Formats: sequence, C-alpha cells, structure tokens
Amino acid sequence: MGLQQQLGFTAKPGNAAQRGVQRVAQTKQGSWLLQRTLYRLDRPVYGWTGGRIIFSEVVAGIPVIMLTATGAKTGLPRTMPVLGIPLNEDLVLMGTNFAQPGSPAWALNLEANPRAHVDWHGHQVDVVARAATPEEREAAWTAAIRFYSGFAKYRERITERPVRIFILEPAG
Repeated sequence: MGLQQQLGFTAKPGNAAQRGVQRVAQTKQGSWLLQRTLYRLDRPVYGWTGGRIIFSEVVAGIPVIMLTATGAKTGLPRTMPVLGIPLNEDLVLMGTNFAQPGSPAWALNLEANPRAHVDWHGHQVDVVARAATPEEREAAWTAAIRFYSGFAKYRERITERPVRIFILEPAG
C-alpha cells in the first residue's frame, strides 16, 4: 500500500481566492515574506485543530503535510509544514524553500537521517525519504507545477544551488 493511500491523502486545485494567494507567493517579495511567516502560522493552527487544519492549505489551497524529521545538528525532532506532491503512490517533497538562496533545513535533516514521520489531517505514517532519481526529478517537477504553478518560477530563480527532491515512502 502506497503512502498516499495510508494517509488518505487527496489534493484538489485551489479556488479563485487561493490561486490569488499562490500568485503572490510566486513573486520574489511574496515568496520572501511567506517563507518567513507561513510555518509560524501553520504549526499553531495545526495544533489548535488537532491536526485537522493547516493554515497554508486553507489560505493557498495546496496540499500541506506535517513532516517530522530528526535535526541534523541537534538530533531532536523537528516538525515543519511542507507541500506534499502526489507522485505514483507516494509523495514528493521539493526543497525549493520558496526560491530563497539556501536549502530548507528539513531537506538537510532528511539527508542526514532519512527516517521521518508524516501527518496528514490526523493520519500518521512513518516514512523513509530517498533522493529522487534523475527521471523522478523531472516527473516531480511536472507534478509539483501541476499543484502549484509557482514551482515553475522557483525553478527559474534557483540557479546557485541544487534543489533537493525527496520521494517519501512508507517505512517497512
């Protein structure tokens, strides 16, 4: 059974207002602002609603999962909201960091320790993250752009570093 099925994961396109938020997030200024603020709203809303609602998902209409990975430096659990992209039966994570200069910390954490935990609307699954193969990378970009067109702009703007792309699979 794939990760999407285990989580009961479904994703649908955003409505008109949510697509407006997505357009703002695609700009340099919008992505800079959202990279610094959204997770600060996502985590408390997620906690207050018992894992049923994630702020970014409601506001931007994107399928956000809560990823708990082990900190590469601290060894402590770190939970971050990340966009879960359906690909085949599993999920892809794109380390674009809103097209900011550095890779997101969660990506570095997964590289150091690929075992993690995913929560989607109260459904929880232990996962293993692996780097996408070259063929999977292209499929991941295509799938990501289908869910959030801003990934196309992010891909154009990220020129100084590789984008870390992971495939999440259920831990055996």
